[in-house]
Amino acid sequence: MGSPANRNFISNAGFVVTDDGVVVVDALGSPALARELLLEIKRITPQPVRYVIATHYHADHIYGLQTFSEAGAKVLAHSSAREYLNSDTAQKRLDASRIELAPWVNAQTHLVQADQWLEAKETPLHVGGFDFVIAHVGPAHTPEDVVVYVRQIGVLFAGDLFFKGRIPFVGQADSRLWIQSLNRLMDYQPKFVVPGHGPASTDPMSDMTLTRDYLLHLRKTMGVAAKNLEPFEDAYVKADWSRFESLPLFRVANRMNAYNTYLLMEQQVEP
Repeated sequence: MGSPANRNFISNAGFVVTDDGVVVVDALGSPALARELLLEIKRITPQPVRYVIATHYHADHIYGLQTFSEAGAKVLAHSSAREYLNSDTAQKRLDASRIELAPWVNAQTHLVQADQWLEAKETPLHVGGFDFVIAHVGPAHTPEDVVVYVRQIGVLFAGDLFFKGRIPFVGQADSRLWIQSLNRLMDYQPKFVVPGHGPASTDPMSDMTLTRDYLLHLRKTMGVAAKNLEPFEDAYVKADWSRFESLPLFRVANRMNAYNTYLLMEQQVEP
């Protein structure tokens, strides 16, 4: 979980160096972290950062956007994020973060609009001999979810569609659509995947299957309970969590994930 101790460094970002500039995917959870990422890039290449692609607008991925924007990078994101970004919810989340994550998120931290709002299911981006495919795979984890596939090197930046080796945060997401999106990610057959959280995956099909199986398990157990009008507490206690209970974030997220899925399945199960 984000805290002042870890400077809200709880998510991943990545970058690709080309002969015509650098493409960054996600911006980390505070301006200070983004400045450190810029320094790491400068240690590797003198090329400027030309683009920053926001996979989605959750706080731990976008509070560093202002740093890249100030450095001259163009911010790309899917247009579905605009509703959240312009909402009271986003502003209240920032206000709370300024207190909970101070001094790393503070009064100077602000929300950043994209310079280009993407509309298409797939947007090609060609930079310095590399072909990037920015694919809108939401609504899933969020309405605006995009992933970035780099054809020449077989690398997929998956955002929060994929949490490697840990329990994902489901929140209010529609897990049915999330599962469909994971299947779409598998169609790329990437060699490597950079997840939104957790270490990079060198065995993407197996690792993504774990996330998909967790979501399927939530839907199966909570779906049966909702259909049978079984109280959530009873359903949660008797569900078999053994495959997942040793994973990081299980104690923090699983009960909340299960409850939100129970509420969702009340709306989706057939009578």
